[in-house]
Amino acid sequence: MGYWGYYVVGRSEQSLDELSAVEGVRSELSLLVRRDDGWQVWEVPGGDGARDVGSMNTLAMETGSPALFGYVMDSDCVVVEAAAPESGAWTTCLARDAMAGYLGDDGLSLDDYFLEPRDAASRAVTWAAESGKAVPAGPLLDVLNAAAEPSAEQLFFRFLDRLGVVPQ
Repeated sequence: MGYWGYYVVGRSEQSLDELSAVEGVRSELSLLVRRDDGWQVWEVPGGDGARDVGSMNTLAMETGSPALFGYVMDSDCVVVEAAAPESGAWTTCLARDAMAGYLGDDGLSLDDYFLEPRDAASRAVTWAAESGKAVPAGPLLDVLNAAAEPSAEQLFFRFLDRLGVVPQ
């Protein structure tokens, strides 16, 4: 069995667990890593997708900077929810083929739930620009089209790197 859990990513001088945007999971948050330029990656392990980890829109507004949530499902795939104060919210997934296996039989497809990779890459470029980073769409698109090899967690952190949320 793989990893199930949430990553909460934001940029702030204040510790993210002190912000009202994540108040509902404050006691479950643990700092995973600090990255360059004030970025913080927090983790809320476990969950079945029904947990409310807070509002990325509120987190983006509260920090004045883009924010991103990643929900990892059994190390197979990741739901990515992102928001920025000016450009708004968007949702996509990583490891699309694996994600398709988690969809129910209600007749809806991946594209009904998530931006397709090319649109997601475009939104991600705008998201990164709002954080002060000029990133190309190509490397983001490569990650958005990639399989979760060796794991969805590693794919998620590769996506963060491509967004300009880089290790210190």
